[in-house]
Amino acid sequence: MGKQIPLRTAFSLPDGREVTLETGKLATQADGSVLVRMGNTMLLATIVSARKAKEGQPFFPLSVDYQEKFAAAGRIPGNFFRREARLSDYEILISRLVDRALRPLFPEGYMNETQVIINLISADKDATPDALAGLACSAAVAVSDIPVEALFSEARIARIDGEFVINPNSADLERADMDFIVAATKRDIMMVEGEANECQEHDLVEALKIAHEAIRVQIDAQERLAALVGEKARVKRDVPALLENDDLKTLVEKHCKDEIYAVARSASDKHLRRDTLEQLKDRLRDTLLADFGEEYMDEWGAVANRYFEKLKKLIIRDVVLSEGLRLDGRKTDEVRPIWCEVDYLPSTHGSAVFNRGETQSLTSLTLGTKQDQALIDNALDSYDDNFILHYNFPPYSTGEVKPMRGPGRREVGHANLAGRSIRKLMPADFAYTIRVVSDILESNGSSSMATVCAGSLALMDGGVPLKAPIAGIAMGCIADDKGRVAILSDILGDEDALGDMDFKVTGTTNGICGTQMDIKIDGMPYELLEKALLQARAGRIHILGEMAKALDAPRPDLKPHAPRMVEFRIDREYIGAVIGPGGKVIQEMQRQTGTTISIDEDEQGGIVAIFGPDKTALDAAFDRIQDIVFVPTPGDIYEGVIERVEEYGAFVKFKGKSGLLHVSEISYQRVANVSDLYKVGDPLTVKLLENDPKTGKLRLSVKALQPKPEGYVERERPERRDDDRRGGGDRGRGGFGGDRRGGGGGDRRGGGGRRN
Repeated sequence: MGKQIPLRTAFSLPDGREVTLETGKLATQADGSVLVRMGNTMLLATIVSARKAKEGQPFFPLSVDYQEKFAAAGRIPGNFFRREARLSDYEILISRLVDRALRPLFPEGYMNETQVIINLISADKDATPDALAGLACSAAVAVSDIPVEALFSEARIARIDGEFVINPNSADLERADMDFIVAATKRDIMMVEGEANECQEHDLVEALKIAHEAIRVQIDAQERLAALVGEKARVKRDVPALLENDDLKTLVEKHCKDEIYAVARSASDKHLRRDTLEQLKDRLRDTLLADFGEEYMDEWGAVANRYFEKLKKLIIRDVVLSEGLRLDGRKTDEVRPIWCEVDYLPSTHGSAVFNRGETQSLTSLTLGTKQDQALIDNALDSYDDNFILHYNFPPYSTGEVKPMRGPGRREVGHANLAGRSIRKLMPADFAYTIRVVSDILESNGSSSMATVCAGSLALMDGGVPLKAPIAGIAMGCIADDKGRVAILSDILGDEDALGDMDFKVTGTTNGICGTQMDIKIDGMPYELLEKALLQARAGRIHILGEMAKALDAPRPDLKPHAPRMVEFRIDREYIGAVIGPGGKVIQEMQRQTGTTISIDEDEQGGIVAIFGPDKTALDAAFDRIQDIVFVPTPGDIYEGVIERVEEYGAFVKFKGKSGLLHVSEISYQRVANVSDLYKVGDPLTVKLLENDPKTGKLRLSVKALQPKPEGYVERERPERRDDDRRGGGDRGRGGFGGDRRGGGGGDRRGGGGRRN
């Protein structure tokens, strides 16, 4: 078989960079495959869908996997097996972004097992791949015969130095104060996820408008590529028609309509509401069995269940829109009752319980050292992360029985949303590694937002100096073709599936820090979105007020039992002195103080981190290092100890340094014998007269601390000359270096005074 001739099309980003779409050369046995290239970044996306659905398939089995090949960046994986293994959290997050945009586009009734695989096969840090994954996926669908109701694409929109940029490179992205990935069809925005440095609601809406325009250009390119492919892309597979039975539909409405209305207005709790509806379904099935028999129900039971679920959704939406009444009896903008408690777990470094309605998070804080940082090993980047947030969702939180299989994609996604939001408020100079763990003990609506609230409280309870408290709220929106609209604050789990839009917003009183939106309404006006965001702001501020009743600011200090850590800089020239030969000095300090000490070097010098079990140990190690790196200042007064006595003076040790107290600087009176005044080990207060920057020799004085006798005349010291043998090199007893060659500008008469 000869070489394949690919089909290509391209488009340009607003800044002129070109993106190329290619098909027909790689992975041609897939139903659809497209290579997307931007610079040296290349993604290969494939989609394969079974020719028919499995018998009795009750749901749409779609899987989306994004995986980066380490060879794409010229790297070998750092794991034990040295090969790509399970998806990393980063890859799972990108997979979720694509899945959430693609899944709603398949027509109702399409139940064929479908798999999307997106691989990063060449990497370029100037073209980040996460914003191209949705484009690659949709383009692969476009050139296949797999039916979808619309094509989509994704784009990153970031505000950098006050300007909005589409798909910026990684270096510029570090300066962004807004960073969102947006997914949309030509007509509608479908999904938004990202973070900001406390941006305003209108800024987010403006960003979405710009991103949507860029996405329309990308969809045009997909359509051009599909046109080049021709009939395969033009003629889509048939979608089996849903079974319909008007008589059955009428029967379901007759038996259930009034009772569903009663449930929708009952303001009951989740379990009672579900039990009532399940009992209603059971009675409906018994009625149908009595009227039509078992054989009929085998064929039409699933259809009856579909009619029931649609009727339930329609009625609950109608009660909200026409009566302003929600399932639990609240008003549309009302937040459920909240209670909070901090310092709940006595042995942790910080803890909090946040309870909102039937959703509850127990969150703990643990402080660690640099050795506890999480190693992030992705194809494009490998680094240590000092902020970790984990989210656990055990089955008992919803009153269910399920096997414990570890965190799934949902848990990873919720942890990311909460973590990236809280990270925006973390102090820049906090030296600890931080691990926050949210255990969801009850769940009925937005446990990820409860995690943000509980995480904020736990961090403040632990004394972490957050820039501001942060909270989150889940919102919903219901609209109909009559123009009726209801925006719902703090949605329940049952309301999540009923609405046309659900989104989560986190932030402070000053602005938005993170958001995740799923928008299902066709042609939603931006004005409605901004109105919903402003209602979310009011709810968020209310929640912050409730949190403040438990704790309104970080505690002034860490818990008494929390480990202590300090981080500071030293000059590069002192790194070796702190470490010592073969690590002898630093190891001895760690042994004597019971601390852990690490030293990193960068272009500015050394970064010392001390981690101790308590403040006493920390201070001891800190003082030891400060003694080593201490630079005495002439004119300052120090407390010292005599460490050696000589004929010409005494050597005094202070703050890890040693200097000469010359006989001429002991007193205004003549001192005949230094040993008559001082013994080794005697404490002594001295003043530093001189710190020679060339030799590091220190000249001390006691005389300078004494009152000058009346009529005393200070004798002039001879000028020091580099070539004067009586200065730095004479055999006089003077000088402050301690040897018999003098030094410090003194002659045989001593460092600055005659031998009186």
